[in-house]
Amino acid sequence: MTAPEAGRGIGVGESAAEITTTFVGLPRDAFRILHVSTGNVCRSPITERLTRHFVTERLGVLGGGLIVESAGTWGHEGAPMEANAETVLAEFGADASGFTGRELLDEHVIMADLVLTATRDHRAQVISMGHSAGLRTFTLKEFTRLVRAIDPATLPPLEDGVVARARALVRAAAALRGWLLAPTAEADEVYDPYGAPLTFFRSIGDEIHQALDPVVTALTGVPARA
Repeated sequence: MTAPEAGRGIGVGESAAEITTTFVGLPRDAFRILHVSTGNVCRSPITERLTRHFVTERLGVLGGGLIVESAGTWGHEGAPMEANAETVLAEFGADASGFTGRELLDEHVIMADLVLTATRDHRAQVISMGHSAGLRTFTLKEFTRLVRAIDPATLPPLEDGVVARARALVRAAAALRGWLLAPTAEADEVYDPYGAPLTFFRSIGDEIHQALDPVVTALTGVPARA
């Protein structure tokens, strides 16, 4: 089972209830993850589709009310994903089809339960939009660092649902912020591969993969297959 119109994300004017009802058999209660980069054609599409892929690998479906989307602070509205980004996703076995870029809007931030950005500048831009976004907005690598410090036993079991577990994970990560600082400012950055050769896209894909793995494991309670 995959998300409807894979890669489309939420449409302008659509409500959370309208989106979640398109997931057959899933509860109307939902947890929305929003990945943010600049153009929404390289980093955030890779992160969005890898998140979906890794969750599906662990749970068998992308479901339980979990919705994964992306947008760009200078988003190329309606643009396709960069070809090298599609290649990287294909090499991970992830689906890149049907994606179209989006410009980050207030409603995306309002509806997101967790915002994961490529860089600190993106994080600052999301937080500056308001909507009480500060406690639920992290760079991807920052969130990974915080998640690694959380005892999985303190999170609700998967039997309570992915939504309950995800919300508890975000609260725990927010509580740790300020205590677990990055070793360097650059440690929380995923650099932009736009216009770069495929080899650089692959290195960025590997960075994103390594950052996502503990996050998806914490979300689902299921480690990656050996």
